[in-house]
Parts: sequence; structure tokens; C-alpha cells
Amino acid sequence: MYLRSLHLGDFRSWASLDLDLDPGVTVFAGPNGNGKTNIVEAVGYLAHLSSHRVNGDAALVREGCDAARISATAVNHGRELTAHLVINSRGANRAAVNRTALKSQRGLAGIVRTTMFSPEDLGLVRGEPDQRRHFLDQVVAARYPRLAGVRSDYDKVLRQRNALLKSASSPESVADTLDVWDGQLAHLGGEIMSARAQVVHDLAPHVAETYAHLAPGSRPALIGYTSTLDAELADVGVQLTAPEPAVVDPEVAEAVLLSRLAARRDAEVDRGVTLTGPHRDDLQLILGTHPAKGFASHGESWSFALTLRLASHRMQRADGTEPVVILDDVFAELDTARRAQLVTLAMEAEQVLITAAVGEDIPPELRGSARIHEVRARVTDEGRISELDPGQDADDE
Repeated sequence: MYLRSLHLGDFRSWASLDLDLDPGVTVFAGPNGNGKTNIVEAVGYLAHLSSHRVNGDAALVREGCDAARISATAVNHGRELTAHLVINSRGANRAAVNRTALKSQRGLAGIVRTTMFSPEDLGLVRGEPDQRRHFLDQVVAARYPRLAGVRSDYDKVLRQRNALLKSASSPESVADTLDVWDGQLAHLGGEIMSARAQVVHDLAPHVAETYAHLAPGSRPALIGYTSTLDAELADVGVQLTAPEPAVVDPEVAEAVLLSRLAARRDAEVDRGVTLTGPHRDDLQLILGTHPAKGFASHGESWSFALTLRLASHRMQRADGTEPVVILDDVFAELDTARRAQLVTLAMEAEQVLITAAVGEDIPPELRGSARIHEVRARVTDEGRISELDPGQDADDE
């Protein structure tokens, strides 16, 4: 897959951007704060329907504007599709494919696929479980686009159920309504857990192999899936944790989750919150025999974070898809060996988009074949506006 064109309108610092792209390596270079990361953030938003930098959409709309626009034409095995998205600062976003309006932006799932590396990735190892769940759900949605909608529906049911728990005076007072919410939560949650477990199972050998190449001589890297249902799943012969994570049928996960919700109902009413389900699960990261978080050095943490991205990219390639690779300001964070590993990945991918503050951050192996665009910004009465030069091939420099 590669992007043939990208258009931005009132997206962050970009009042307007019309960019033609080709397969191979494209670099956006310029000082920090000039808007280069905003370009790849927009591409990532089309792929994942969320930003890797902020949780809400309001920050994506240029100051003083009501909406931002992103359009990209993706070429996948010779087939072209153009994804259009209008991000509203208030209200629902609007989406279209070619000239056909969609009922929801979820319909864009799978048109643009990306694997993004960014400085925030260190949080995958050192951060909280929600960051690892987000990574896992991104990989799940890339592989099974329908699951993005399932996760969204699960979150809605969870909010409704939590609201009911907070208002309940006793388990008996809300028993009938909770039965309804429990059934919906268990059904959606079972699908999510099954898909996550499948991805972890398939990703695990890629993680082990990739980390061994990235950090030779280090302890082996293992992944697993830890759930609030580990004990109950073990009772039915399902083990999701490292070193050999298994898979679980969605109907089995649903039944176990429904039983667990019933068993914990009194505790949940007492605390006013749902204590069981995929919203409390985690991606397990192990180095040797210890959790990576708290035991891994800085270099090992970076290696593990890069491994997760590299492994997910290789798994998707094995599935027959070729995500666009995005390297957002990461070379400055890496030593020579890790830069070389990323270069190896980049040279294999059909299209790579790179941001860098200075040219020295880009390894020579990439500079020799890249098309480089200088990003600059100027201050106007409307605020900071980003601009892009026509670009040049590195060989023309």
C-alpha cells in the first residue's frame, strides 16, 4: 500500500496542503513546532480514526475554524480509493469514500493502513495499561476492521452500565436492567477478548524473533494477554499469558465474562464501577523472567517498544497487507544499531514517511533515496501557518 496524494485543510497548523506522494521514502524536515508531525498525524488519523498525540478531536482543528479536512488516495494492489474525513470541533465527524458519504467514520477503516513509530512509543513499555490496550486495539482494528466498531459499542455499553451502578441503591434495585447490560457487555467483550488473544498469539513469535535481532545477547522477549478472567479461563483450559499465549473462542469468553459479572455484581454496585472486562486487561511484556516495566533498562525499553511496532508490521505483511511506515522524529532517540534496524524495515516497505528536525538525524542509507520536503511556518494574524516547499530528491542535492 502507498498513498498517492494527501490533502489537509485547517488541520492543526495547516490552512491548506496538497501533496503528491510516490512509493519509497519521503522526508518532512524542519525545526520543531513548524508542523511536520501534523502531516503524519493526519495520515495516522485516517488509519486509526484517532490521534497518537491527543485523545480528543478539538485540538486537531486549526484555531478559529470549525472543522478540519483530511483526504488521502490510497493505492492497494492496484486499486485506488480516496478517503475523505471532516473533523468537527463540535459534533460528529463526517466521512466519505470517493464520492459516497458514509453513515459513520468507521467506514474508513482499512482504506489507509499505517505502522507508526514515535517518541511516545516508550510508554508502551513504561506507561500504564491503557497505552498497551490502545496499541493492541489498533493492531486488532487493522487486522479486523469490524472490531473497531465493536470496541466503540463496548465503550458505550460500559458507560451506561457504570452510570447505572453509580445510581443503584442495592443490587436488587437494578437487577433486571443490569441483566440486560450484562448480556450486551459480555457479548461485545467476548468478541474483543477473542480478537486480542488471537493477535497476541500470532504476534508472539514475531516479537521473539524481532527482539532477538534488535537486541542480540539480551534476555528473550515474550508477550501474553492478562485478563480479569485469567482464573476462570484457566478453569476451562485456556491460558492467555506468556510464554505460550493461546486463543479463546468468543463464545467461551462471553460465557466466562457473563458468569464473572454475575459473581461480582454486589462488589460492583458497592463501588459503582464495572470491575471485570477487556477495559481492565493488559498486554503482558516479559524480558527473560521479569516484567519489562520496572525491570528493563532504558535501552531495553526502547528495544521492546520498537519490537512491538516492527512485529506488528511484519505480522500484517504476513497477512498480505503492506502498511505505510511512519517514522515520526524517532531517529534522534536511537543509537546506531537501532537506527540500522529501522532502516532495514524502511527499505522493505512500499512507502515510508519520515519526520526529522535536522538532516543529520536521517541515516545515510535513507538520505540517498529519499524525497525531502522542507516544512516551515510563518506567523500571521490567524496564528502560525505551516508551509511546504516543492521538495527535492536527495540525489538532486
